[in-house]
Parts: sequence; structure tokens; C-alpha cells
Amino acid sequence: MEYATIAAFRRDPVKVWEFYALRFELLTTAEPNEGHRALAELERRGLVAAVVTQNIDGLHERAGSREVVEVHGSISSASCVECGERVPLEEVVAALREAPAPPCPECGAVLKPDVVMFGELLPAAAIDRAIDLAHGAGLLLVVGSSLEVEPVAGLPGETVSAGGALAIVNRGPTPLDHLASVRIDGGAGETLSALAQASVSGYGALDRLLFEEAAAVRADLPLHVVRNSGALPDRMNGDRGVLVPAKRHSVSSE
Repeated sequence: MEYATIAAFRRDPVKVWEFYALRFELLTTAEPNEGHRALAELERRGLVAAVVTQNIDGLHERAGSREVVEVHGSISSASCVECGERVPLEEVVAALREAPAPPCPECGAVLKPDVVMFGELLPAAAIDRAIDLAHGAGLLLVVGSSLEVEPVAGLPGETVSAGGALAIVNRGPTPLDHLASVRIDGGAGETLSALAQASVSGYGALDRLLFEEAAAVRADLPLHVVRNSGALPDRMNGDRGVLVPAKRHSVSSE
């Protein structure tokens, strides 16, 4: 925490880069997991409109997701606070092999990782985009999030208040379980992989999985599914639990 603040960076950027250097190096070899790949596949099929993530590792893009909203920034690049020059991960890692802090190739100032540090405002454009996506989603699927950190924790309320549905996949309870039409107590990777395998025929398959057959995707997949009582949201087809396909789905993940 000591080196994850903007005040620490301004005071001693070299010390902060000692903290981030190993993370940048590891990211060059990090590979997306089955959950990342499943979301990319669902987007490719037109079933997921976007991924909103608090992660800074850039693995959603590496998996193939095209529409990714990174509300806490990304470690996949660094920028110059003096001239605005942006440098990709590979060049940052190469510079760190030559110096304790990477210099800007344009003006020589120390680059800053493109992550939101404590003491900085979240990027307004990313937050606005996330809210717009949540408000317009027929279904917001929350994956692997405790839903305790704002402003992302407020996105489910945007969807539900606009008439959309909420589904939560997480190990353990969240403060917003009562808003969810379905909650799956399971791992993100295995659940999303099962979702991608089942959703081969469009919106109907995706929605049947989430709202009717979530526990029976694979016989060997241990999922605890809770369906909250009450009517399904107006934006859904109440007879079959199928989302109106005029709206695609948004995914929020940590």
C-alpha cells in the first residue's frame, strides 16, 4: 500500500517502480485463464456486449475481448506525466532492464504506470461508460466480485433499476445477492467455461443456463444456485426466462 499512492510516486518514483517492476515483468508471460477466454468467446458470439473490470493485468484483452472497460487502469502500459507520451508494456519492461525507473522516450521524465493509484481519481470516461453499459444491459453478470468497492458495486443497481436482470457468480455471499435473479456459488473460470460451452445457439441458451439450468450444465460441475423469489424483470420474457435480445449482456468482473 505504501508504494501504491500517487503521493509516493511524486515523492520517490524510483522506489515506486521497484514495487511495480516485477509485476510488469511477470505480465509479459502471464496467460489468460479459462474465465478470460470464455468471456472473449461469448463476446465473439454476440452474447456479451462488454467487460467492465477492476483488474489491471490486461488479460481480458489478451484473451481476445474487444470491448473492455478498465475502471482502475491497466499495467499493460505507462505514460509520461509531463508530456503525455504513452509507452506499451514491452518497451517499459525493456527500459526497466536498463534503469531502475523507465524514462519517457520523448522528454526523459519518469513514466508512471497506467493504473489508478490511491489518491487519484478514477478515469471519468471509463466510469461513465461502465454506468451506461449497466443501465442499458438486459442482463448484468457479475463474476468473482465481492461487490463492496464503489463505484463498480453500484453497477448492479443501475441495471436492476432500469428493468434489467442481475446474475452473480461468486464464491460466498455479496451485499447485493437480494437483487439477483440468480446467484451461483462457484468459481469464475469453471462457471464461465460451462456458460460458453452451453451458449451455442444464441440468447436462449445463455439465458436458460442462467435462469433455468444453471446447476446442470455439466454433471461434474459443483455449483450452488439460488433463484430469488418473485417475478422476473420486465425486460425478460417471463414464460421461458429468456432475455429480450434487443439488448446484449454486460459483464462486471474483478
